[in-house]
Amino acid sequence: MEQTLWGHLPLLVRSNSKESVEYILQALWRTRKTGLDAADRHVIRDILQLQNDSDLDPLLVCLRTLIRRCVYENISKDEIQKLFPSEVLPELQRLLTLLLQKFQKEWREEVLKDQVVLPRLKAMTWDMGNHESTEVADPVAVINLKLQNDAKSQPGESDVKFRLAKDTLDTMLRSMYCIRDQLSNMDETSNVHLPQETNTV
Repeated sequence: MEQTLWGHLPLLVRSNSKESVEYILQALWRTRKTGLDAADRHVIRDILQLQNDSDLDPLLVCLRTLIRRCVYENISKDEIQKLFPSEVLPELQRLLTLLLQKFQKEWREEVLKDQVVLPRLKAMTWDMGNHESTEVADPVAVINLKLQNDAKSQPGESDVKFRLAKDTLDTMLRSMYCIRDQLSNMDETSNVHLPQETNTV
């Protein structure tokens, strides 16, 4: 975070209670995808006794950055206070640390619910299409996929079946070879740049 943003945090001292700061953080989280509407901005300006948005916006950017780092990065509850540089007032550090710790677990759970979990391939079988069928002019391969959905909302297995003619299969194979080569190149690149020591959190 740029150092200039930290200078706007003292505006929170203008709020008359911890609950007011809590409301601001909750409003920022609730509107993380859409941004604050005019009504929310008006309420927050009143809480902080600000006349215009030019004073409010830098503070909101700073708080949103703090919230993102707290929720999306692998930061433990005990490490949250270390996000603040020494120039941030100790009372503000304590207040924001307390509130971010309070909501971190809930917000992380909401993020996980929002994530799209793609099904993974569990098994694949194939067979040749019926050569004697009048509906099939050219030979086709019938592919059967068994997919495992690990999403919490709809866990379970599903079956997908489709047919591939030779031309379609050739196109698909060329694409798969390209994907394989790109993945191999990424592995080689990442191995070259691996640090000698890695820290796990």
